[in-house]
Amino acid sequence: MWKERVYRLPMIRKHFLSPCLGMFVLLAALSPALAQSPVPSPDQRGSFSVLIENDALNGTDSHYTNGLKLSWLSAENDLPEFGHWLAKNLPLLSKRGRKRIGYALGQNMYTPSNISIDTLQSDDRPYAGWLYGEVGIVSETGSRLDNATLSFGVVGPMSQAKNTQQVWHKLFDLNRPRGWAHQLDNEPTLNLTVERKWRNIWPHSSYLFGLDGDVTPHVGAALGNVFTHGAGGITLRIGQNLRNDFGPPRIRPSQPGSSHFTPWDDFGWYLFGGLEGRLVLRNMFLDGNTFSDSQSVDKKMMVGDAQLGVALVFSRFRLAFTQVFRSIEYEGQANADRFTAVSLTARF
Repeated sequence: MWKERVYRLPMIRKHFLSPCLGMFVLLAALSPALAQSPVPSPDQRGSFSVLIENDALNGTDSHYTNGLKLSWLSAENDLPEFGHWLAKNLPLLSKRGRKRIGYALGQNMYTPSNISIDTLQSDDRPYAGWLYGEVGIVSETGSRLDNATLSFGVVGPMSQAKNTQQVWHKLFDLNRPRGWAHQLDNEPTLNLTVERKWRNIWPHSSYLFGLDGDVTPHVGAALGNVFTHGAGGITLRIGQNLRNDFGPPRIRPSQPGSSHFTPWDDFGWYLFGGLEGRLVLRNMFLDGNTFSDSQSVDKKMMVGDAQLGVALVFSRFRLAFTQVFRSIEYEGQANADRFTAVSLTARF
């Protein structure tokens, strides 16, 4: 029997609310100062990125278990006609920023905790796959990165997530996933995501042993039948040539990064750590299908991510490794989730 979905706002505990309020106060205080950096020189190269997120390196095979995304981001101001119209009319984007247009194709898969059971697990999150495309506009001023992305795709058997996981597990002799017969139904998806990220670099600070450091707070929101939420967070970085980028890319929902980078030297590197909190109003992979009855669980309204990682820039290539820790997302979830993101970006 399917669980009845009840949308209600639970009481937010003080220990979670206080950090969130403090974070947003910090963002408001920093944003005027961070908007003063000069605009960088035009970049005439586009960027192609391959991004994989998987929990296998953490010894698990459940929940958000795999994500694959291929993306292309154009050179600065190299936009088609509709891209120029969007850049001019979207109020989010900085008018003085350098504009890029991006396209992406991705697939995500979600499973319950135990994939060896072939019967319905009504008290755990449902099987689900999402196949999607994206088109987005990016505006960068040097100190601020604005991003507006529209995604469209399908959730359900048409996403081919079942076949992807079964082939992958057979190829590497892993446990056979047996419950995909109970996945969410086919449903078209449409989602809009907007993000703003500020960057304030402290060059060669004496208390950073001659290295660069920066703080990059961000805010964002998503609206659609897949994800609807508001988000805010902050990332700290330390290394060399931090002005190369705004952090490595991730698969949403996540802390935002940049799918492009502009190398200021032949080599750069940085260590980073960050936090994000999300107020979740809808998550299809927990709430179930929008237009039909399906399996669902009682989601948590407040979800937090923490991440640690390293990024390396070699001339026209950037390689990044990120370890992500995600708080419990639904009632009855035994443990918080951990997964690893690996991305490779090349400039052309």
